[in-house]
Amino acid sequence: MSDCCGGPVRPEKSTPTKFDLLSADFSRPPKQQEPDCCGGGKRSFDAVLWISLLLFFCGAVSPFLLKQPPVWLQTFSSTCRHLAGQAWWAVLFGIVIMAILAHTPKEMVAALLGKPGTWRGILRATAAGVLLDLCNHGILMVGMGLYKRGASLGQTIAFLIASPWNSLSLTLLLAALIGWKWMLAFVGLSACIGIATGYAVEWLTRIGWLPPNAHSVNLPEDFSYRKSLRSMKPAFRPTWANGLALLKRGLADSRMVLRWILLGFVLTAAVRAFLPPEWLHHHFGPTLWGLALTLLTTTVLEVCSEGSSPLAAELMRAAQAPGNAFTFLMAGAATDYTEIMSLRTTTGRWICALILPLISVPQVIAVSMVLNQVPRYVAG
Repeated sequence: MSDCCGGPVRPEKSTPTKFDLLSADFSRPPKQQEPDCCGGGKRSFDAVLWISLLLFFCGAVSPFLLKQPPVWLQTFSSTCRHLAGQAWWAVLFGIVIMAILAHTPKEMVAALLGKPGTWRGILRATAAGVLLDLCNHGILMVGMGLYKRGASLGQTIAFLIASPWNSLSLTLLLAALIGWKWMLAFVGLSACIGIATGYAVEWLTRIGWLPPNAHSVNLPEDFSYRKSLRSMKPAFRPTWANGLALLKRGLADSRMVLRWILLGFVLTAAVRAFLPPEWLHHHFGPTLWGLALTLLTTTVLEVCSEGSSPLAAELMRAAQAPGNAFTFLMAGAATDYTEIMSLRTTTGRWICALILPLISVPQVIAVSMVLNQVPRYVAG
């Protein structure tokens, strides 16, 4: 059999795993699954997408329609416009990548990322996340696209953890703000956490506690990059029809991520509009309370990569808390509700989404507690 895009469909195994027995109540019933990838099936009203879009649009334009808008509305509006200005290029690039991935043979993705469940596969996924120059909103779309094209859950999670603030441009920005030594330490430690978390997820999948990726494929012995690239040529010929088809496909595949990005923008704007800024600046010292407050803030506050580096640098400068800065950068990727909800929607399993913070956050906290002691050790 083949799916609507020409790829092979693997029959589902009837033997239940340990995970299926533990989480059957949380699984989505078959009748309520998302429509197929080519748009078939009846679409239900996407309340999260349209309500978030309405609130975002109304918040962004309302100060221009009112003579004397309240201060909170001005803050809400300026935050919405600022976030949109920061992330539009990454979202657009993510849509383009999603369209390209939709026409990329699964065998090619499997060959590039390596065999799932191996150190090489996790290392390749982590390296791809570090090197790809995108912020978290664009990288999220790419990660979901990779999962749909056969990347394992462990590879997808390693890719997401290593990506959001480790792109080349933001790494250089972070080096300018906190110095090269701290930047290299942060990048190295984040890569280690990404690799450890990804491999732990692979191990849990191998023993049956996590479900395998239903989109995974076995790489044929006669696989050829040249043949795979040749098969993609018809979809990318420079014609108006191909351009419109690619745009439509990219928007359709990005819809599940766009809904959570818009919701994150709205919630971030609300936090900045109603939470006093002084409260955010004076309670983030190198203590357990400061670390816990940083973790809570970065979980609630949806900050694009371009904004996370300056905020992390401010935590190091004002609070003398490098561990809190590391938590702000890393836990922002591990606990981001846009990421978690996108994983839930893509995989269809809550456990596949929640395993990301459950495994990575304890590692981040442990590393951050050690980093917070470094200034005291150096001063002593």
